[in-house]
Amino acid sequence: MNYQSHRFSVAPMMDWTDRHCRVFHRTLTKRALLYTEMVTADAVIHGDRERLIGFSGEEHPIALQLGGSAPDKLAEAARIAAAFGYDEINLNVGCPSDRVQEGRFGACLMAEPDLVAECVSAMLQTQPLPVTVKCRIGIDDQDAEADLSRFIDTVADAGCSTFVVHARKAWLKGLSPKENREIPPLDYDRVYRLKARRSELTIIINGGIETIADAQKHLEHVDGVMLGRAAYQNPYLLADVDSEIFGEAGRGTTRGDALAQLLPYASRHIASGGRLSNITRHVLGLYHGRPRGRAFRRLLSERATRPDAGANVLEEAIALAENGGLPHDQPDAA
Repeated sequence: MNYQSHRFSVAPMMDWTDRHCRVFHRTLTKRALLYTEMVTADAVIHGDRERLIGFSGEEHPIALQLGGSAPDKLAEAARIAAAFGYDEINLNVGCPSDRVQEGRFGACLMAEPDLVAECVSAMLQTQPLPVTVKCRIGIDDQDAEADLSRFIDTVADAGCSTFVVHARKAWLKGLSPKENREIPPLDYDRVYRLKARRSELTIIINGGIETIADAQKHLEHVDGVMLGRAAYQNPYLLADVDSEIFGEAGRGTTRGDALAQLLPYASRHIASGGRLSNITRHVLGLYHGRPRGRAFRRLLSERATRPDAGANVLEEAIALAENGGLPHDQPDAA
């Protein structure tokens, strides 16, 4: 599938960007590139593949983020992912958590650019999809600009032409993953200089970007922007992506229309044995800062979590948020 979606993407986020979240995000933007949660190569090879990497056709364009450091296993996982119909494979070289480090993948691999290059080469030789890399600007004491340049150059020589760069270094010892998202200072200029030096590469910037206006400013210097928590916690900003970032005509969808598009998916999920809360937990921020937004969140938090909750609960939440009442103008008993 051909797409120009590196211009704007939603970051892979553990426990957040599952298939239900991605279907919801797709109701708001048709053009943004969506990423899965990170899945380890071993899990793809040996686990329940439909549960771990299954997705709906409406989620395209979509990239699978893999974690691992064994070239043969990553190659096999990438081959499986290509058969599933993904548009891109992304290698996680940016996550700083202890659990990830113990498995020898994530940000600790920035200290081993030759190994990352070997992994990328193995994946490219096994299947037809592009392989991209998500990394930091540095780790621990290896955070000089020369260290980042050496890492990028080595991996690019193996065939990777697209890098998503989180504009913070990662302290692998002493900081939690949350602290690593907040304490190391952002250095956007270093990412801009990387793009200027390696203009032939596609460079996407990530980290601390909160608004579409911020994204537009970064696009003056790099090829793409990736938003993480801002897109999850305030998802309605995604409704402006297609027009403001990709230049498409027309206004974005309304909040109510986005949720209405989600109703058939919710009904199918429930009919297949799933729970409504698997989906609604991702939409709680949709009315952030809006009248009745708190009531919307309360209704879903209290009622969508019940084992017998049906799609009608989401319908009632839409009606409450949009016009202050339940369907058919019934008063809100909650």
